Amino acid sequence: MTKSVFTTGEAAKICKVSQQTIIRCFDSGQLKGFRVPGSRFRRIPREQLFSFMKDNGIPTDALESGKRKILIVDDDEELVELLADEFSRDARFEVRKTNNGFDAGMLVKEFRPDIVVLDVMLPDINGKEVCQRVRSDAALDDVRIICISGMVEQDKVQDLLSAGANDFMQKPFATETLMQKVCNLLELEVKS
Repeated sequence: MTKSVFTTGEAAKICKVSQQTIIRCFDSGQLKGFRVPGSRFRRIPREQLFSFMKDNGIPTDALESGKRKILIVDDDEELVELLADEFSRDARFEVRKTNNGFDAGMLVKEFRPDIVVLDVMLPDINGKEVCQRVRSDAALDDVRIICISGMVEQDKVQDLLSAGANDFMQKPFATETLMQKVCNLLELEVKS
């Protein structure tokens, strides 16, 4: 289901700008839309939002696909394939995957995922460092990170959360559980 009309909040999320910015552009006429009769609510039709994004050089892929982007990072290729398959079967996700921290860092910047499933023990850079890198870039504030690992020490988990991870899962785990966590973090409906 593709939305045809957006609220200023939704438009702000899609354009990755603040809601105030969208309201300002709406009120100045840069961003065309309409007010809901009898209320103050502003609404922006899809094609208006699309041309606004094009005019301002904002990547329109978020609007075009409406899909949530997920990046899966693990050096266990079988696990990556398994998770990628699982998420690809859900039409709401667009999936990218990689097996090392270096590529993960590049992909986060290029692909701008909504969520990263990140193995903590990567061959080149550890997951904590990837978290810190993502968190040090304000443009990536909205990226959610779920760390996964076979290690158990609670203090290590705390370290990851402090470094910017939104959640942690112990390996091995059921893919359904991961799917639930991803949906919760992205405020999506969990399909049973």
